[in-house]
Amino acid sequence: MKKQILKIMVIASFLNLMGCNNSTDPSSWSSKKIDSWFEKGEWLNGWTVTPDPSINRKEFAVSYFKNKERWDKALTFLKSTDLSGLEVKRHDIDGDNIYATVSDYITKNEENALFEAHQKYIDVQYVIKGVETIGLTSLSAKKDVTTPYDANRDVELMTVSNAKDLKATPDRFFIFFSNDVHRPGMKADTNSEVRKIVVKVKAN
Repeated sequence: MKKQILKIMVIASFLNLMGCNNSTDPSSWSSKKIDSWFEKGEWLNGWTVTPDPSINRKEFAVSYFKNKERWDKALTFLKSTDLSGLEVKRHDIDGDNIYATVSDYITKNEENALFEAHQKYIDVQYVIKGVETIGLTSLSAKKDVTTPYDANRDVELMTVSNAKDLKATPDRFFIFFSNDVHRPGMKADTNSEVRKIVVKVKAN
């Protein structure tokens, strides 16, 4: 009898373990499984631009499976659209759930750019043409709030104690979550023209 109970317990533990491994909730996944899923790239929906290494893979995986339809629409839009020919304006992809803004501008000097953070939307930022520097840090590095959070614009502006600089070019894209304080639009070597698209994906 004891052997039968032990056997049942072992089988139950095995099935429970298998269930965890096959879970579609990435918050329970190992780092190895998240990396494997991310690098397989099926979530890109055929878009061939490389995701930047700065992307928080676990946070993205959780968000992707939570709002898979939104992410699939956003990435399919990026893959299927002539981005260089888009008009400079807001483009609705799925109403207020997903939309894109296209901008043409001259990159700024570092002293003329502030760090920003968002709460309602996740940013997918992609430089279509040109090159710029994007500063990146976390909310824990926030020093002074220069513009308090504006819910209508979904933005808070601030200074930070430290950050790293990332090079944004047409061969890679970035994803910024609510904890990713970023300073886009800075010059790389010289002030230059940039065309950029930012796809806003509603977080909740």
